[in-house]
Amino acid sequence: MKNNYAYFQNKDCEYYPCHKAEGEDFNCLFCFCPLYAMGRECGGNFTYTEDGIKDCSACTIPHSKDGYDYIVKKCPEIIKKIKEEADNGEL
Repeated sequence: MKNNYAYFQNKDCEYYPCHKAEGEDFNCLFCFCPLYAMGRECGGNFTYTEDGIKDCSACTIPHSKDGYDYIVKKCPEIIKKIKEEADNGEL
């Protein structure tokens, strides 16, 4: 497999399969999505609960074949958001 660093699968995980998805291309590398903190700008398929909690259970971007590339391309936006929040005293 090309770019082995971008793929990991753990079929022994007690939550596998999560997100109602599985298969040979299912990627466990980003079990917790780094894009969660981007809120509405993450680009994923999410909703918000009545309590205002972001629910990403319908999103499979981090677990998809191209998920690694998608997340890495979003990294500058994540860094920018964190810097803005730090500059505004929100962190």
